[in-house]
Amino acid sequence: MSGSLTVVQALAGAPYGGAENFYTRLVCALAEQPGLRQFAFTRGNAERETRLGAAGVPVQTFRFGGPLSLPGHWRYHLALRKLAPDVVVTYMNRASRCTPAGDYRLVCRLGHYYDLKYYRHADHWVGITRGICDHLVRGGMPAARVHRLPNFAAETTPEPVAREHLNTPPGVPLLLSAGRTHRNKGFDILLRALVKLPGVWLWLAGDGPERAALENLSRELGIADRVRFLGWRQDVDALMRSADAFVCPSRHEGLGSIVLEAWYHRCPIVATRSQGPRELIEDGTNGLLCPVDQVAPLAARIRELLAAPAAARRLADAGSDHYRQYFSRATVSGQYRELLFDIAATPGVGDKHR
Repeated sequence: MSGSLTVVQALAGAPYGGAENFYTRLVCALAEQPGLRQFAFTRGNAERETRLGAAGVPVQTFRFGGPLSLPGHWRYHLALRKLAPDVVVTYMNRASRCTPAGDYRLVCRLGHYYDLKYYRHADHWVGITRGICDHLVRGGMPAARVHRLPNFAAETTPEPVAREHLNTPPGVPLLLSAGRTHRNKGFDILLRALVKLPGVWLWLAGDGPERAALENLSRELGIADRVRFLGWRQDVDALMRSADAFVCPSRHEGLGSIVLEAWYHRCPIVATRSQGPRELIEDGTNGLLCPVDQVAPLAARIRELLAAPAAARRLADAGSDHYRQYFSRATVSGQYRELLFDIAATPGVGDKHR
């Protein structure tokens, strides 16, 4: 794996979100890997552009509009041809759909069980879990060109958020949950479980289409005084260092990158057996699992964790050890570098000689 490689990393994402955060995190990590010359093609976002620029990665911004946004697509395609990269990596549906096959290896990275119609023209595919890789293969992608590479945590060391700053008593049992407030995240089930956990408080970090409905539900259930809706936060890592446990109540969860964050910050975790968490967590060893969409079992596992602080610490320590062994920033970014060089050395569907 000698020499150098020119790589375009293309994201047409939202201003914030888990996939968007990891895109920035990975590109910055790969900037430290030898032999990679990266360019970030993304929608305009001041914070993202600042972080990428600080890592030494040149940034070009594009609209990544719909199918009829022809001038925008032409500008993006022209930039790709002018740069002549060895590999283009796309993230999620829109960037993948907007990126044609070309004189480069096209790699589509999937962090969820997306509709595969946006990805069939690629040369290679990266799934962040075994389940997503199986989804790709079942959908007709050649297994030899489907690769599993996980996410990694931000690996920060912030000070805990003082509970009084969020109007929370200092001595109460405190849960944290985070993510986009969408039905798939199962936050309504967590609120109903909280009814069965008197005296337990919840910080819910996230925003999205279901936030108002969740706030109304907390009032209807009579638990609004014990729930803090924090909106979208950039300091979930610091929140984890304040909470007694992290809860992932998702109905559907591709990887559950938040599980990795909890492991890194030694925050004991309770999660449903949704796709990603059940692949990551060994029940009773590095976290606790419960059935999807069921209130009473979720409440029971949270109660179990809060009632046994020593056992909770053992789960958190085991999670931290597992993270360092398999999911660290250095490990995963090294795997990406190796894969990119390997892919660049293989024929692509857009090669002129084919």
